[in-house]
Amino acid sequence: MPSLKDLKNRIASVKSTRKITKAMQMVAAAKLRRAQDAAEAARPYTERFNAVMGQLAASAGGSDTAPRLLTGTGADQTHLLVVMTAERGLCGGFNANIAKLAKQRADKLVAEGKTVKIITVGKKGRESMRRNYGQYFVDHVDLTEVKRIGYGDASAIAADVLKRFEAGEFDVATIFFSKFNTVISQDPTAQQIVPVKFDAPEEGAGASNLYDYEPGEEALLADLLPRAVATQIFAALLENGASEQGARMSAMDSATRNAGEMIDKLTIEFNRSRQAVITNELIEIISGAEAL
Repeated sequence: MPSLKDLKNRIASVKSTRKITKAMQMVAAAKLRRAQDAAEAARPYTERFNAVMGQLAASAGGSDTAPRLLTGTGADQTHLLVVMTAERGLCGGFNANIAKLAKQRADKLVAEGKTVKIITVGKKGRESMRRNYGQYFVDHVDLTEVKRIGYGDASAIAADVLKRFEAGEFDVATIFFSKFNTVISQDPTAQQIVPVKFDAPEEGAGASNLYDYEPGEEALLADLLPRAVATQIFAALLENGASEQGARMSAMDSATRNAGEMIDKLTIEFNRSRQAVITNELIEIISGAEAL
C-alpha cells in the first residue's frame, strides 16, 4: 500500500500534468480558429479551380497531344505515396490514422507486384512509416521551422514531385492527409495528384460549350496543371493543419478530464490512508492507557 508521502507526491504530479494539458488545450483552441479559417477560405478557390480544370481536361483529355500530367505515362507500375502528417505529437490518433491509410495502400500495391516509393511530410509520419517501410523511402520534407503553412511550401513539394515525374521515377502519385470536418471529426484521405484527376463536369457544361480559349485548351493545361498539383497539395496541407489542431484540442481536453478524475481517486485514497493511520495511532494510545 502506498505511503501518505507517495500519494501526496502523485497527486502533486498529476496536478502539474493537468496544468500542462489544460494549457495545451487552450493553445490548440487558439490555433484551431486560425487554421480552420485558412482551410475553409481555401476550399471555394480550390473547388472552382478544379471545376474549370475539369472542363478543360474533358475537352482536351482525349487528344494525342494532351500533357503527360493529364494522360499519365501509360503505365501503372510505380507508385509514389506522399504521406503528410504533423511535426509534433500529442494530437490523439491524427498522425496514426493517416499513416495507417498509407500503410494499407502500400501493402495493397506491394501485394499486386507494384513498385512503391514514399515521401513523407512531417516528422511523425516519417517515424511511423520508417519502421516497416524504410526500404521504400526516397525523401522527407521537414516543416519544423515553418510557423504558418504558405503556398510557397506547397509549391516546393509540388516542384519536387513533378521533377521526379518528368524524370520517369514514378507513374502515379497519391497524397495522404486528413480532411477537417469538426473538432472531433477528421477523415484520413487519399487523393491522386499525378496523373491529375478532376471531377467530371456536369452534362452540357463542357469547356468548349461555355468558352472559347486563346490559346487552346492543351496550351492552357500545360501551364495550369503544375499549378493544379501545387493547389491540391496546398489545400491538403491546410486541411491537415486544421485537423491537427482540432485533434490536439480534443486529446488535451480528454487528458485534462482524465487527470481530474485521477486526482479525485488519489485524494480519496490519501484521505482513507490518512484516516487509517490516525485510527491506528488512537488504538495504540487507548491500548497503552488501559494497560497502565
